[in-house]
Amino acid sequence: MLKERVAIVTGASRGIGKSIALLMARNGAKVVASARNLELLDSMVAEIKAFGGEAIAVAGDISRTEDANNLIAAAVESFGRIDILVNNAGITHDGLLLRMKDEDWDSVLNINLKGAFICTRAAAKIMTKSRYGRIINISSVVAEMGNAGQANYCASKAGLIGLTKSNARELAKRNVTVNAVTPGFIATDMTDELSDKVKAELSAQIPLGCLGEAEDIAEAVLFLASERSKYITGQVLGVNGGMYM
Repeated sequence: MLKERVAIVTGASRGIGKSIALLMARNGAKVVASARNLELLDSMVAEIKAFGGEAIAVAGDISRTEDANNLIAAAVESFGRIDILVNNAGITHDGLLLRMKDEDWDSVLNINLKGAFICTRAAAKIMTKSRYGRIINISSVVAEMGNAGQANYCASKAGLIGLTKSNARELAKRNVTVNAVTPGFIATDMTDELSDKVKAELSAQIPLGCLGEAEDIAEAVLFLASERSKYITGQVLGVNGGMYM
């Protein structure tokens, strides 16, 4: 499905990002995996190479322009092109509005939103020249419905939706599509730490009655990165079990 395509995935060392990177590699893409933890990245890249895929690890902080530009340059240097960019990197620093510190706001917005902007700006320069590109931003269901204690996270993820729509309009004439995926409650390393009672309470909020899996998000991203979605741009695809309709 993605044979010979070159895909950059940020936040690829674990969770949803790792699942996206693995699925793309299994479908023929050459993966450029980015995260801050090089040890975890190298482990994920080794998994890809173990089943015959191609991948490289590029460690860095994508909220820093120098690191983001280095990521794009490494992809071009290694594989000669960039076809797909998945802006998945994200962090949380939860807290009630009245107690939230400036640094908690800034750090979340810098990684989740500014990082996606910087990576998109750099990748788009390559994509527009080749007149082909697929950009997928990983937002969140809370961008659309809000969540107490996550003003910073919700704002960053809502900003990603605005960034998606604006960039989709700007880049469409160059055959570059830009879409967003909004995951709901997904089973990850973080949710594994929750008690069975809390997991049951979360599941009760979801019409389908269970948490999603990282692979559910990866499959949606794979679709938006492929030729099957060539006439889709500026859209928000909710993968949330029906918790927001």
